Amino acid sequence: MRVLARDVAQEFGCRFGRQPTVSRAPGRVNLIGEHTDYNDGFVMPAALEFATLVAAAPRPDRRIQVYSIIMGESRAFDLDAPAETGDWSDYLFGVAVMLERSGRRLSGADLVVSTDVPLGSGLSSSAALEVSSAHALLTASGLPFEPIAVAKICQKAENDYVGMRCGIMDQYVSACGVAGAALLIDCRTLESRNVPIASNLRLLVANSGVRHQHAGGEYNARREACEEGVRLLKPALGPIKALRDVTPQALEANRKLLPHLIYRRCRHIVTENARVLEAERALIAGDFAACGVAMNASHASMRDDFEITCPEVDFLAELAQATPGVFGSRMTGGGFGGCTVSLVEASAVKQVSQILIDGYRVGCGRDAEVFDCSPSDGAGLIPL
Repeated sequence: MRVLARDVAQEFGCRFGRQPTVSRAPGRVNLIGEHTDYNDGFVMPAALEFATLVAAAPRPDRRIQVYSIIMGESRAFDLDAPAETGDWSDYLFGVAVMLERSGRRLSGADLVVSTDVPLGSGLSSSAALEVSSAHALLTASGLPFEPIAVAKICQKAENDYVGMRCGIMDQYVSACGVAGAALLIDCRTLESRNVPIASNLRLLVANSGVRHQHAGGEYNARREACEEGVRLLKPALGPIKALRDVTPQALEANRKLLPHLIYRRCRHIVTENARVLEAERALIAGDFAACGVAMNASHASMRDDFEITCPEVDFLAELAQATPGVFGSRMTGGGFGGCTVSLVEASAVKQVSQILIDGYRVGCGRDAEVFDCSPSDGAGLIPL
């Protein structure tokens, strides 16, 4: 990461002729709790070593200029006359707009952006860009970085500026991650607690290479189905605000109120919330097998009830689940492609990785990237 930081700072110096600060915000992997965040539920993500870096220095005017090393493109933006671009820079400029609307007056800034978060993989490259940009813009403006407040602002930028109705999880863990631990986040109260990942465990992330695109389509449709479920259940269950307020028992008792598709969407959410809490209990107790059972059940629910997996991701999860040394495996991220995450005995990582790579090539005719990961800290400055 320090090598990448030097590269970003060097590129900044060549383009803008002065010394920047370098802000970092990580991508994330979600151990369990998919699509529960926008239902006021529970999630258990971990920040990763993969991160987006933003080199920044203030300007004397109200203009933001940004160059992306990955995209090989420059964009410019006037804080006093904001306009959408319809491309990657909307994530960054949307954050600037929402920071200003929150009462944080920004100075102009020159920025250089780079990342090693695999794009479109379900490891939340968008949140990493949003949170690192917020950190960089606030730092350039001499303003404090308040992690939870910034996470909410970045979520609003993605919801209202980009048009992706995501929950708070990705931005929260990118801002607030803790090395060596996952975070159990209550997405209603925005309180969290650390869930240590034992030193003999690793998080093995396998990238299917199938890129998801869900900003305006299937992801939003799943959210609408959950909201419809709440509307239809209210007459029987009273003033519920979200599926967080529905137990599996209450859902089963009132399933006749719901069309079958809406019932299945709701069943995923209410059972997933229970699985998150079971996985937390199991990890704290050192019962890694029980955590794996919850992860495997989560994948089946995403596949069958929420219908957000794809054949390639199903293949990787099922292959991992059948491999010695793996406690559990599931799709991670918004769905329709992306990655799996497996909870793996540290001593088995090399063997499991090779089985996934070889098996995926034979079974699906594709190459999988496999990453051996451990939880990292959230957003901050990188010393140069």
